[in-house]
Amino acid sequence: MIQIEDKIISQDIFEEHFLCDLPKCKGSCCVEGESGAPLEDEETEILEQIYPKIKHLLPKKSQKIIEEQGTWVIDMDGDKVTPINNGRECVYVYFEEDGTAKCAIEKAYNQGIVDFKKPISCHLYPIRVTKYKDFEALNYHQWPICEPARVLGKEVGLPIFKFLKEPLIRKYGEEFYDHLEEVDKLLKEENNQ
Repeated sequence: MIQIEDKIISQDIFEEHFLCDLPKCKGSCCVEGESGAPLEDEETEILEQIYPKIKHLLPKKSQKIIEEQGTWVIDMDGDKVTPINNGRECVYVYFEEDGTAKCAIEKAYNQGIVDFKKPISCHLYPIRVTKYKDFEALNYHQWPICEPARVLGKEVGLPIFKFLKEPLIRKYGEEFYDHLEEVDKLLKEENNQ
């Protein structure tokens, strides 16, 4: 484990590789799972604000669930999450013609409709953040459905933290990411000795 400020970071984030291979996985991370995407407190308010702007991008069944349950819910663990559709996909998912699941929030962001890209937990995946009283733990979540991403990441030599540069900077800032780069360099030097 590596400590940077009040963050405890799994060494896997430097040593393991990852690069989403959407043609192979078809966005199954947005469909599989027992619960919706974890949400930060401020993200629940953002979802409430942007829903009218993105509603037209969502399937009718998702709109119905949001009208009934709200733009976010509390799951069995007491966490704030996105609602899910019939125990499956996130309500903010839409499907391409080839069956690939994609995020309607991100689509709206890319079209300039909203200025919120997507929940940070989605953007940071496969890193999962756990908040404790005095620190945050950043761990690598290995999910079998992401095997194509591990294979492709290894092929191109892309460590997890570099794959996640944009969301890491979005969440923790440029200086934090610069520290990750420094740690990576030191780890490589240690391994070469």
